[in-house]
Amino acid sequence: MSALSRLTATETKLFFREPVIVFFALAFPPLLLVVLGLVPSMREPQPSLGGGTVLGLYVPIVIALGLAMFALNGLSQLFATYREKGVLRRMRTTPVKPGTMLGAQVLMSLVLSAGTMVVVLLIGRFAFDVPLPGQAVAYVLGYLLVALALFAIGLLIASIAPSGKAAGAIGTLVFFPLMFFAGLWLPRDSMNPVLRTISDFTPLGAGVQSLQDATAGHWPQVLHLAVLLGWAIVAGGLAARYFRWE
Repeated sequence: MSALSRLTATETKLFFREPVIVFFALAFPPLLLVVLGLVPSMREPQPSLGGGTVLGLYVPIVIALGLAMFALNGLSQLFATYREKGVLRRMRTTPVKPGTMLGAQVLMSLVLSAGTMVVVLLIGRFAFDVPLPGQAVAYVLGYLLVALALFAIGLLIASIAPSGKAAGAIGTLVFFPLMFFAGLWLPRDSMNPVLRTISDFTPLGAGVQSLQDATAGHWPQVLHLAVLLGWAIVAGGLAARYFRWE
């Protein structure tokens, strides 16, 4: 096994030793979808949505919520705690490079969060008759880009935060405005032009719209894919630049 695969396996085992983080990162999104699906009005076809349901509109938002909680509240706090407890300082004496460490964290997070995405989609389809994405390839592409963008932001927070608690606090401060522009409280279609434009340039606003477009059977807009790629490159580069062992 390569150093990356061994480190990824180790980080996965350590991740599952944190029950609170595991619950909110992996179990909360499917449970939230079930709660929303039990509301009758969420399942009623809406003429304004082309016969679709509000629940179908919220499936990508719930998936984005899970990614945001994983990256901003789970991954960032876990990684910063490693530094605070001296775990990273001890790793400094090994051949492990910062890029390998960051790569292992991203790979672990990507695989686990993808599993949650699949569970959410299956619950929506078989429990509440929400159609699966009409453009599967585009959906996977949009998901990968929004995941990479959010994990890069989470690792950037972890790289600059002085402690695990500070990383959790910063992640929470970033989480709520990003979820607002993702449409959690006010759907993007209901936003005024100014809010909608701002949303287009946020990772979750661009990400949710990309997933909704793919669900409807369309390819995401180039603007949204470019925004996601830009966030992943910039935040990822800064995370590697400001990575600190101690």
